[in-house]
Amino acid sequence: MAVKKLSVALDESVAAGAASAAELHGVSLSAWINAAAERALVVEAGLAAVRSWEAEHGALTAEELAWADAVLDDGAETDRSVG
Repeated sequence: MAVKKLSVALDESVAAGAASAAELHGVSLSAWINAAAERALVVEAGLAAVRSWEAEHGALTAEELAWADAVLDDGAETDRSVG
């Protein structure tokens, strides 16, 4: 896999937390940040898909949102992986 080296600036507390999490999971800081960015991109794609669906079909109802919350809460109980 090709990689692109970057220089980034993080708040001190974020940098410390990320370094601790990377160590806890036995991965490099770069690997941990890469996994976090990948997850954020999946979330962004999902939000874009919802916006697109709502533009075509109308806003999700309170009942539909409650169902989605329940499904996501159930999934959060079983998926605790880092990347």
